[in-house]
Amino acid sequence: MSGDTYYFGDSVSMHGGLGNTGIVKNQAAPAQTSPELEAALRQLVELVTELRAQVPPARAQSLDEALPDIASPAVEPQHRHRALLAVAGIAATVGAVGQPVVEAVNSVLALLGG
Repeated sequence: MSGDTYYFGDSVSMHGGLGNTGIVKNQAAPAQTSPELEAALRQLVELVTELRAQVPPARAQSLDEALPDIASPAVEPQHRHRALLAVAGIAATVGAVGQPVVEAVNSVLALLGG
């Protein structure tokens, strides 16, 4: 995970055509996060990073794929929720080692109201 680069935002390619008007955004502005939620997310990211070193490569890759959706305040709520559940599922499969991650996910979900 060290040295990974995450890219966020739109990528648009247009080749020809008539009347191209650009991108229409039909989404609300990202919700402001509370200090409690920000702290819980930071703790979760730290715990996931520690857990990553203790799981097989395929599970580590799944954790890597979920982290951007968990850490980004601009991600859609359903994407974050899905990523949180994926991380909790992986953590639950490794037993006691993953228990702190499961608890951290539950804390974040509670703060998100779900």
